[in-house]
Amino acid sequence: MKTIKINTEYITLGQLLKLVGEISQGSDVKIFLKSQKIMVNNEEENRRGKKLRPHDEVVVADRVYVIE
Repeated sequence: MKTIKINTEYITLGQLLKLVGEISQGSDVKIFLKSQKIMVNNEEENRRGKKLRPHDEVVVADRVYVIE
């Protein structure tokens, strides 16, 4: 599990994926979301603009990220 600290009210799923290195550039988000199963708080998610707030848990290919 990796903790991601944010200084704003929320971060989008697309921003998180880029921040943690799952994708290299923002234009890759749509393709990545279609090819990978991503869970946000135990629910499947495929919207790049999904707002992630503190205490949200994101699972990408067995890697767990917690927003703080």
